[in-house]
Amino acid sequence: MTRTLLHIDTSARRSGSTSRDLSAQIVDRLAPDTVLRRDLADALPLIDETWIGANFTPEDQRDDAQRAQMALSDELVAELKAADTLVIGLPIYNFSMPATLKAWIDMVARVGVTFRYSEAGPEGLLKGKRAVLAVASGGTQVGSEIDFATGYLRHVLGFIGITEIEIVAADRMNVDADAALKAANNALAKIAA
Repeated sequence: MTRTLLHIDTSARRSGSTSRDLSAQIVDRLAPDTVLRRDLADALPLIDETWIGANFTPEDQRDDAQRAQMALSDELVAELKAADTLVIGLPIYNFSMPATLKAWIDMVARVGVTFRYSEAGPEGLLKGKRAVLAVASGGTQVGSEIDFATGYLRHVLGFIGITEIEIVAADRMNVDADAALKAANNALAKIAA
């Protein structure tokens, strides 16, 4: 049973978005006790040299400006750590993910916080969580050689320790919307609460 769910929408479209609709249906189906909401249509800042300097300064050695620089990243990581399940609305833009989702990834993939390096290689620190991706595309088939979104997101989530990943896809909407929505609804019906 899902206790706390982090619902992330990444579509720039606030209305008429298939990925937003699918992600909302998944959240309803999972019926969590608590929903944390992050809408990435409200763009995140991109990391820059100042952010990187603050990130690589040990937390107990950061000055006030560096702590302020890391505040949003710390908030995003806290949401991620608090969640048992992530539901990510993922439209495919130009064969990949929206830039706002990449900005979110850059803010949460932090060495010593969400992953670490060991003698055996990188180790994700957010184990035991589940992710469900609500994917929508106009012409890109999910899992195809031109889908640079879902494979990358699977890899990044696995890198930080989230390896239980399911996909509900309404792909190729511009080719056959009815078939795409039917496939998505079939996949949605199989999502276990």
